[in-house]
Formats: sequence, structure tokens, C-alpha cells
Amino acid sequence: QVRVVESGGGLVQPGGSLRLSCTASGSIFDIADMGWYRQVPGKERALVARINSGGSTIYADSVNGRFTISGDNTKKTVYLQMNSLKPEDTAVYYCHCIYRGSYISGPLDAWGQGTLVTVSS
Repeated sequence: QVRVVESGGGLVQPGGSLRLSCTASGSIFDIADMGWYRQVPGKERALVARINSGGSTIYADSVNGRFTISGDNTKKTVYLQMNSLKPEDTAVYYCHCIYRGSYISGPLDAWGQGTLVTVSS
């Protein structure tokens, strides 16, 4: 009923930039928080950055100063601008959304299918 779709992944050289986008759609009353996580084979999915409905952001130490998360509440969309990319940023990036289905419902969450980012020369 709620769909989260990422786009913008791909292959980029070290030092390059990419911009990821994520849009949530479906039975959403409002969104409290959206964020990006990443996962490499054999490791746990890890937080990259999050933004809440008030615009407050948090970042993983490994990306702070290089990545910027932003959002458009009206479009239910969040972006991740990734600059100065490093080979260790290579991962599948997943979008996560915390939302309410109605004004009386509790928080729910949904994940996207992921988009692959490869940083390599």
C-alpha cells in the first residue's frame, strides 16, 4: 500500500558525485522521517543520513561533510547528494520512510528495494 522507490545509483569514479532520489507514495497521511541506509555483502545495513519533517538531519561520521540529505515534504521525496565519493562508499543504498497511514494511526515504516552505487576507477 505504500511504495518507496529509489533512483540515481550507478558507477562513478573516485572523487565524483551522484545524487540519489527517493519518493514515497500510496496510503500516506504524513511522513515523520526519511533516510538513507547502505549495505555491503556480509555486513549489516547501516545508517547514512536521515531527515525529519522539521528539517533536522543526522549523518554517519563516515559521510559527514561529503553527503547532504534534503527533502521535499510536498513531493514525499528525499534526496542524497553524494560528493567526493570513495571506493568504500560502494554499496546498495536503501531509502527508509516513517509515516502515518491516518491521523489516528501509529508510526509505520517502509523500505525501498535499493539502488546500487559503485565507486571505482
